[in-house]
Amino acid sequence: MRTHENLEVWKRGADLVVEIYQLTEKFPTDERFGLTSQLRRAAVSIPSNIPEGAAWTFDKEFLYFLSNSQGSASEASTQLLIAVRLGYISEKSYSDIRPRFDELGRMLSGLINHVRSKAK
Repeated sequence: MRTHENLEVWKRGADLVVEIYQLTEKFPTDERFGLTSQLRRAAVSIPSNIPEGAAWTFDKEFLYFLSNSQGSASEASTQLLIAVRLGYISEKSYSDIRPRFDELGRMLSGLINHVRSKAK
């Protein structure tokens, strides 16, 4: 079994979850079961898929879960843009957090490429 706890991408993903929870605390209460919940679930899914995939024996499964993580990062990033358009967060807050999603996406792509090359 692989360990995920030393992976920087997992650590940064977990840090991003905390930021998303703090940011969504300011969303309207009527969004509690809508965009707030959706954004939080997508954010939590990013670091959660990494250890789930790492626990599998085969690289194919690990790659599948890393791809899920990458998809969740894109989903959360889109939901943040929607939150800006709805006026739930400021353009500044969005521009502050968006680069971390981009960086996480690059890190996940790098890890995916590494696992793929190792599997060949």
